[in-house]
Amino acid sequence: MLPMLPSNWKEQLRYRFDNVFAKGTGALIALLAAASLVIIFVVALVVKAFNLAPDDIPLPKLMWMGLMRTLDSGTMGGDEGGWPFLFAMLTVTIGGIFVVSTLIGVLSAGIEERLDALRRGRSRIVEAGHTVILGWSPAVITLISELIEANASQRDACIVIMGDKDTVEMQEEIADKIDNLQTTRVVCRKGNAIESTDLQLVSLQTAKSIIVVRPDGEDPDSQVIKVLLAITKSPTRRPEPYHIVAEIYNPENFDVAKMVGGDEVELIAVGDLVARIMAQTCRQSGLSIVYTELLDFGGDEIYFKAEPALVGHTVADAMSSFQTATVMGIRTSAGASKLNPPLDTVIGSDDQLIFVAADDSRIHYHGRDEVAVDESLIVTGTVTVVPPEHTLILGWNWRTPAVIRELDNYVTAGSQVTVVSSDVISDAADVVQTMTLQNQALHFHTADTTKRVVIEGLDLASYRHIIVMSYSDALEMQLADARTLVTLLHLRDIADRRGLRFSIVSEMLDVRNRNLAEITQADDFIVSDRLISLMMAQVATNKALNAVFADLFDTDGAEVYLKPMSDYVQTGVAVDFYTVLESARRRNETAIGYRLEVNSNNKDMQYGVVINPNKTNTVTFDATDMVIVLASD
Repeated sequence: MLPMLPSNWKEQLRYRFDNVFAKGTGALIALLAAASLVIIFVVALVVKAFNLAPDDIPLPKLMWMGLMRTLDSGTMGGDEGGWPFLFAMLTVTIGGIFVVSTLIGVLSAGIEERLDALRRGRSRIVEAGHTVILGWSPAVITLISELIEANASQRDACIVIMGDKDTVEMQEEIADKIDNLQTTRVVCRKGNAIESTDLQLVSLQTAKSIIVVRPDGEDPDSQVIKVLLAITKSPTRRPEPYHIVAEIYNPENFDVAKMVGGDEVELIAVGDLVARIMAQTCRQSGLSIVYTELLDFGGDEIYFKAEPALVGHTVADAMSSFQTATVMGIRTSAGASKLNPPLDTVIGSDDQLIFVAADDSRIHYHGRDEVAVDESLIVTGTVTVVPPEHTLILGWNWRTPAVIRELDNYVTAGSQVTVVSSDVISDAADVVQTMTLQNQALHFHTADTTKRVVIEGLDLASYRHIIVMSYSDALEMQLADARTLVTLLHLRDIADRRGLRFSIVSEMLDVRNRNLAEITQADDFIVSDRLISLMMAQVATNKALNAVFADLFDTDGAEVYLKPMSDYVQTGVAVDFYTVLESARRRNETAIGYRLEVNSNNKDMQYGVVINPNKTNTVTFDATDMVIVLASD
């Protein structure tokens, strides 16, 4: 048995009081109330026992009189009776002054403590059907903006954010970057998403969807995986599956994250996705605008909708059955999504069509009876041959080999790719030289890509496409973006001075730096976290969209291509989009829009890109205009 420390009754009493005070405001108020009742009862009992009152006043009334004098010391001014009675009332009054003044101080401290807790964002929110964002980064602003647009049709939507920043700082940054929240409320809380007690602050059990944002710093994927574990393995989790959207940076961590999240999580493979987008957008003028249009909530978006009138009909029949919406593919009853499926695919009773439309309310079936295709304007048998391409890659990081491999899937035989880089990892040259490529020859040079003399000596006129990679492996985010920005500015200035025309696709790590590098034309595209944020917002709104995006950006599925309009219809004459649609259908392709070269440098006109046009409107196309199609090649 352990020996007890010697103590007297004073120390023990002080210890008891310390414990009560440590319990907070509620315990102090209860202690003061008990002390007041003791004083009132003892004084009333003394007055009654010794008959000190001027009249025969019952004990309960004496206690009431004592309570009134405790709360208001001025009440004693009207007392009458002998000195013993007046002294007793004075005792109650003095005790009341002490108790009330202490109570005021306790209440003031309690209110201040509560306000401080609210400022720190440590109170539990009570919401249902809300969207939770776990983590904080500059990309969160884009996420919030897109979710606000998605919630525009709801009367009272809510977004709850829990990050490691101070709540006031997060609220101020949101207020500074987003002018109009429309119908959406944004609530911020400070906490650590891997702590189960902190997760309870944001009411995951009643959330509509959960977005896990990749944090800045080293090994962000490990943090994302730990958050997924904290959500799915929490002892207080709900029995129903969650709808979680998370981003994984390194493709090597994708399988582990999927194992942890299971069917509850939709993963965005950032590294592979960025490589594919860079390879695809650098080759096709205007493709970046098409992707942005499909991914954001500001224009036309992707929707799923069943159409009973088309059950038993083919996808080809469905394509020309909607005037203000464009059929992109089909989602089967088993949940599989397929863009540009075989056109003889029969639509089942439980299948949904995949549309691109301005809003789901704009998807109206009208049938094929009123559709008139002008056969005389359809061009057949013409396919423009794409010559070999020469691509320049400036900079290096671990995604560069993936970009080169993706390029090899699209370019024709005899193409070339040249990598110019400095401060690369030691085995970069070995990695590049040992790659197996089918359609392009590979050259590697070491030089400082931020120096103008180096860029000017690269014979830029011989390149059709230029990709500026971030030095993210060797430098921290801001320094890497600074080098990318300097290289990009040199390229633009040289192109303007020499009158050169080539596409530039660059990579920015921080979305704020993307805003510094202002877009000047459709071919000048900057890949950053903004595009990933757009996709995450879409998937958070509709889980099924992740399969559509996977098909859209996968080299083995249907992809977006911009092809010469002159290969499809006669140019120089007015033609409606039904005719363009039919011409593409005969090539087993799905037409979803077009690009007008006359507006290719007009930002207000979306650089000439038109997605989901009204099919009855006629347009006179030029030989340089392009049709936007979903095709396998």
